[in-house]
Amino acid sequence: MNEMTSQTAYPLLERVLFEMGLPLKGIYTTKDAAKIFGVSIRTIQDWCREGKLIPRDLPGRGRFLSADLEEFLQRSLTRKRGPHHD
Repeated sequence: MNEMTSQTAYPLLERVLFEMGLPLKGIYTTKDAAKIFGVSIRTIQDWCREGKLIPRDLPGRGRFLSADLEEFLQRSLTRKRGPHHD
């Protein structure tokens, strides 16, 4: 990625990576995704099995593109139920 602009391609993913001191990459492994989200590899596998995170059939060990992780983060935006939850 060149210089950071005010419009980023993957705003949520880039923010998470920035906070963790990790670089934006083109392809991520299951291990990479687990590190990014602070969960186990098994959790990533479960999320894939449940359809929460969609893996790709990429060459080598890569399973996710930056766009896939951004989409996962975008879908993770939920509102708490009930009027008294902050």
